[in-house]
Amino acid sequence: MNVRQWTRDLGMGTRFAFTGRGGWVRALLTAVGVGLGVALLLITTAIPNALDARDDRGSARSDSLYSPEKPARSDATALVADVSTYFRDEEVRGRALEPEGPRAPLPPGLSAFPGDGELVVSPALERLLNSDEGALLRERLPGRITGTVGRAGLIGPSELLFYRGADGLAERIATSENTVNRVERFGDPDPFPSEPLDPVLLLLVLVMLVALLMPVAVFIAAAVRFGGERRDRRLAALRLVGSDGAMTRRVAAGEALAGAALGVLFGAGFFLAGRQIVGSFEVFGVSVFPGDLDPSPALAALVALAVPAAAVLVTLFALRGVVIEPLGVVRTAKPARRRLWWRLLVPLAGLGMLVPMIGQGRDNGDFNQYLVIGGVMLLLVGITALLPWVVEAVVARMGAGSVSWQLAVRRLQLSGGTAARTVNGIAVAVAGAIALQMLFAGVESDYETPTGTDVARVQMQVDLPAGTEPDPAAERFRRTKGVRTVHSLSDGNVGDRAKDPEVTTALTVADCATLRQVAKLPSCREGDVFAVHGAEYDTETPKLARTGRELYIDPKTYDGGPPSRQVAWTLPKGMKRAEADKGLSGNEWGGFLATPSALPKAALPALVGRVYLGLDRSVPDAEELVRNTAAAVDPYSTAWTWQSVERSERFDSIRNGLFVGASCVLALIGASLLVSQLEQLRERRNLLSALVAFGTRRRTLGLSVLWQTALPIALGLALACAVGLALGAVLLRMTDTAVRVDWPSVLAMTGIGGAVVVAVTLLSLPPLVRLMRPEGLRTE
Repeated sequence: MNVRQWTRDLGMGTRFAFTGRGGWVRALLTAVGVGLGVALLLITTAIPNALDARDDRGSARSDSLYSPEKPARSDATALVADVSTYFRDEEVRGRALEPEGPRAPLPPGLSAFPGDGELVVSPALERLLNSDEGALLRERLPGRITGTVGRAGLIGPSELLFYRGADGLAERIATSENTVNRVERFGDPDPFPSEPLDPVLLLLVLVMLVALLMPVAVFIAAAVRFGGERRDRRLAALRLVGSDGAMTRRVAAGEALAGAALGVLFGAGFFLAGRQIVGSFEVFGVSVFPGDLDPSPALAALVALAVPAAAVLVTLFALRGVVIEPLGVVRTAKPARRRLWWRLLVPLAGLGMLVPMIGQGRDNGDFNQYLVIGGVMLLLVGITALLPWVVEAVVARMGAGSVSWQLAVRRLQLSGGTAARTVNGIAVAVAGAIALQMLFAGVESDYETPTGTDVARVQMQVDLPAGTEPDPAAERFRRTKGVRTVHSLSDGNVGDRAKDPEVTTALTVADCATLRQVAKLPSCREGDVFAVHGAEYDTETPKLARTGRELYIDPKTYDGGPPSRQVAWTLPKGMKRAEADKGLSGNEWGGFLATPSALPKAALPALVGRVYLGLDRSVPDAEELVRNTAAAVDPYSTAWTWQSVERSERFDSIRNGLFVGASCVLALIGASLLVSQLEQLRERRNLLSALVAFGTRRRTLGLSVLWQTALPIALGLALACAVGLALGAVLLRMTDTAVRVDWPSVLAMTGIGGAVVVAVTLLSLPPLVRLMRPEGLRTE
């Protein structure tokens, strides 16, 4: 066949796609369905660029607070202090700024330094502070707002960020190694190279990408088959006027190509429109600027070419079992029973690709990426192959029931494949979600580290700047609403020499009541000093615990750090022995314990005050009230909430990425199902009108449509659970993790899928009522 003949036939199919009102409606429905999938694919290709842009802006504003190197003061330096806080579990990044000369560097996004007591805030933080919801936070951030941070200084439009003008930070830099720094520039010129993902995290990323993109591909494949029955009748008319079978298939390919090409244009439009409003949303703490969602040109071109090509292939594949003759379409008769054997080969081939990696774990190198992607894809594609057979096998045995039930069952018996195509996408999405949830739940403990803290006794800790007395601060916390218990102490280090000591250990200063919370004391009164014995990992205290020995509080242990305030301290006579115990932090406390009067007064500036708080959780916003009190005690204090475990940031970021992607796919599922439902109702318009004209009640027809949706969905979700559990079990064995089914999560994933279908069904009821009119029989 020459190119000219192909071009002519494809052109004829394109004209058919846009001929008449019915053709335009069918083309628009196809374009919307395909366009939604294309838009999500474009967003997927744009996400890496958006994340890179966030990282670049975050790196550009880096102030190296935790670097041991402190540059000398000059007219081109600025002082920066960390004054970040949290508000209802959301981080509020804050920096106090003090320029030391006219050439002091400005952070990105600022046009000038804020004056002492002035604030420059991000737009999102300004909205929060001006709202009733942000009243508690406003108490913590006193000062006049004089400007907003520009885009160059924000990692996302929803970031909560402020810069505050300050004075006297130079005095704090000597006693605050990690929260105040002098900088010559902002930005990290030599960022540390990121470590590669360990094999299990890489496996999570690969499976997540396949599981999120497969439903999109399935929906696109279903969308290009909208109006399949009407198309086949048109092709039969072509056969009647003399075209052969090959020509009719080329015409069908041209029609599908036209709808898919229009869908690509719609997808680009949906993407551009959605990108403009994306900055208004924050999903699981992640927000991006619209301009950051810039897909790679190569990947965008691949999507634009692959979608129409896939539409043509899907159409030709769908026509393989349809005999289009001049007198009609053979498919309108009872179809031959579907064969099961080849449908089982697809998921079995997927398992065959994954099984060789069982037991590999994270210690035997990376998992083979091609086998992982191929195996997961085949398992999920296996759902689309098995579901039509399952629907046909089940509904073939149904019959008895109400009129609405019989109408639904008979329709499914005649066109079960169409119903299965509608359900395929959500079944694939649920199966992938179940497998991912099992994998995340199974390996989660590997990325969690117990902190050892006793969260039953203490829920919050406040670290005070050096030199701030903890006892007056503790009294203010006792008067704070929502605080149940308060324990305050000061701690630091002691060594055998003022500089470069050979032996160092910890020093804790508090009253007797608090010291009894730290270790086992024989007896205690003001003026006592204790040497703790038996603490795990503490081998230094016994070497120093000799009466009359001179020790140095806050010895200088390395060059380049902040100036220390060495204070000589002689161990008194009558020093007592204490036994190590699980202290307030949940860990064994070692070193020396002392009551306040046992130390020289000059030791206070060399110690750091800490307050441990037990909260009354029944008081609303108890944590926010504590943070407000901490800011009132000293604006440079740090209040933080204790957690029983710490989780890997990379693991959390991958999980957040899953939640963001799943939210987008869920939105696509709902929109695509609604479009598919409307298309099916349009196809049945004449049939519904005929039934109404013969006296069928609208309630009966409505229930029949509901049953036609509910039965395939129930079968699809059951199949999705089986495949998802199998895939999850194989992935867990690949990571050398015991197989454990998180049934609440499985039921939740299944319930979400069912809820989406219920919502789509409810939304389709109004157009269904409009179609159930006898006037629908009118035709041209």
